[in-house]
Amino acid sequence: MHKFAETLPTKIKKTTDEVFSEPQRLHKVLASCGFGSRRAMEELILAGRITVNRMPAEIGQKVGPGDEVRINGEPVKIRFTEPQPRVLLYHKPAGEIVSRDDPEGRASVFDRLPPIHGAKWISIGRLDFNTEGLLLFTNSGELANRLMHPRYEVEREYAVRIIGELNEDQIQEMKTGVELEDGPVRCEKLLDGGGEGVNHWYHITIQEGRNREVRRLFEALGLTVSRLIRTRYGVVNMPSVAKRGDVLELEQTELATLIKSVGLKMSGGATEKTPEKTLRTPFGKKKTNGSMSVDTSKKKTKGVRFKVDRKPHSPKADTLPSFEAPTGENKAAAPDGTTPRHRVGRRGLYGRKNQKQPKRDQESGGQESEA
Repeated sequence: MHKFAETLPTKIKKTTDEVFSEPQRLHKVLASCGFGSRRAMEELILAGRITVNRMPAEIGQKVGPGDEVRINGEPVKIRFTEPQPRVLLYHKPAGEIVSRDDPEGRASVFDRLPPIHGAKWISIGRLDFNTEGLLLFTNSGELANRLMHPRYEVEREYAVRIIGELNEDQIQEMKTGVELEDGPVRCEKLLDGGGEGVNHWYHITIQEGRNREVRRLFEALGLTVSRLIRTRYGVVNMPSVAKRGDVLELEQTELATLIKSVGLKMSGGATEKTPEKTLRTPFGKKKTNGSMSVDTSKKKTKGVRFKVDRKPHSPKADTLPSFEAPTGENKAAAPDGTTPRHRVGRRGLYGRKNQKQPKRDQESGGQESEA
């Protein structure tokens, strides 16, 4: 070992030559620094001359972007690229929480998601226990921040069923701003969706994601929300073919459109920021040229329809999204009285149409939600 130590370079390289896209075994990384073969690096690890995060390294140990590697006390920087961004689209049914932890043991949306190597799924916003509709997940923290942060004013569109109807004064108040305990909220768009009996549907668009914001908005006007469904998030609309419980993954062209809409760009496997400009609105708020809110044309705010059947589509400016407000619960009960689970999407993560849904171990969880 002493003879081997004499052959080491007198000056340690400060960084690796290779750029890694995922966590790697320590001896492979050190070999890329030019210190010798992988076997020789294993001997250095056994000699206790290498540390990871100030702790002695072990044979077979993996290192990632957040780890600090030192040889004889000298730091070695390991270069990692961000993982290839991925985005999942999930049609959340009522009765699931958007959390990995819940003392009550309720079903979690994360039970439905596929495993992801070397990362974890980040939920883009939340929906509360009784809210249904579009929920997005990604493995990119920067993309998730751009889609959720109030600064970027990404639109969320909901189908809301209330008991009763809005009068003209209430409609005007929702458009100008309703004062809540955590500040005023106003609707960017408010469209009448019709209804029968005491129930009436509305389609509203807001640019924030506060806790139970939509429900509290109607409650402040003395109205009760009996059903709430998110139909759009930014430029992503809920596909008409997506049933409750379906999981779909955006394809590369769809992903590129989503990333571009929030002022990021694809570069290799990572998302990069594009230069931003700010401007003042009549309400005194700043907007960025990378967000959807700068271009107020109907085509932009309407978004891109991501459809599973991939048929060419040109959205009409004066029509509602493809989602239609349901008139009934449409939940068929099994002979034993239980409600059947919905299948996984016919395209994407779990194979083709009619493929059986894989079993998952349910976890529990509970957090605050947006709507």
